[in-house]
Amino acid sequence: MTRSARFITVLVAGVVLGAVSFSVWASDGAADTADTTVIGAIGTTTTSSTTTVLPLTTVQSTTTTTELARGSLIIHGTGDVAVDPEYIPTLASEGWDHAWSGLDGLFLEDDLTVINLECVPSDIGSALDKAFTFRCPTEALPSIAANGIEVVNMGNNHSGDFGKEALVDGRSNLIAVGLGVVGAGADVHEAGAPAIYEINGWTVAVVGFGGVAPSESWYATEDRAGMRSGDHNDQMVEAVAAAAQVADLVVVTIHWGVELDTKPRAEDITRAEEMIAAGADVIFGHHPHRMQPLDFIDGKPVFWSLGNFVWPRNSVASATTAVARVVVTPDGTIDACLIPAFIETHGHPVLTGEPTCGPGS
Repeated sequence: MTRSARFITVLVAGVVLGAVSFSVWASDGAADTADTTVIGAIGTTTTSSTTTVLPLTTVQSTTTTTELARGSLIIHGTGDVAVDPEYIPTLASEGWDHAWSGLDGLFLEDDLTVINLECVPSDIGSALDKAFTFRCPTEALPSIAANGIEVVNMGNNHSGDFGKEALVDGRSNLIAVGLGVVGAGADVHEAGAPAIYEINGWTVAVVGFGGVAPSESWYATEDRAGMRSGDHNDQMVEAVAAAAQVADLVVVTIHWGVELDTKPRAEDITRAEEMIAAGADVIFGHHPHRMQPLDFIDGKPVFWSLGNFVWPRNSVASATTAVARVVVTPDGTIDACLIPAFIETHGHPVLTGEPTCGPGS
């Protein structure tokens, strides 16, 4: 991305609908905490987990605070990404950047890009007994960050393919290369924690969820690693509402729906309505392996399913895809569109059309 944005890695120890805490921290090397205001953790600490907050905004010691003028934002989202060289051998032969080379640097020029990572980003663990298990080698991860992706959703039915230890290790590996991670973690609080960014005068929170779990044991709890449930509406509303307390915009990335469906089902429409009522501004959906329509609910864009993205070319229907684009103007108006793309060869999506919203439309 071309703009300067500051990412806060928030390892949240508790997510509640009650009070949202704000803390003061030193910024730009300053030792005087009276000069800096920082967004802190959401909720209260209920475990021994550590909350890490990096400085956001330096404030003068007087009572006058100067806020940055808000600019426009361009946010992109994609469907399923699996940089697994066994599933997509061309990535091993062509190199990891092959996955992104058909996009003309699109993600390097925007303000925020969110993907669904459908493989375990860890080199440890053993494959579970299930039909498909996907692993993305740690050597592939720097390429994801270098090609303009900022946020990775691990809330899906493949994040646990190699066990709980690999899931937690994978989350750490993604953070180590500079990626924000949502949707899965060491416990339910970490799994539901938002990735928060300051961009062009906006505070943007991204929250991830995973439905369609192989079993209930895949969902994170107070004392179990896993993904944040995309099937339990109350938990989803809780996490969205908490993120909305500290952010101007809340982006949701969620694994839901039924494979091969081309339109959303009633239960997912209800989930979207409840999350938007709780404060969600954008919803990026994935899992059906097919494109579904873009709709608006109360003026908020809902991309029901973004299909496959970095994926094998199995058929014309499964290779037909798009990049979701969201454009936010300084006054808060939100527009959205789909930029057509096609998986021309295995693991190689290529843009096939121009955006109809924002710059270049």
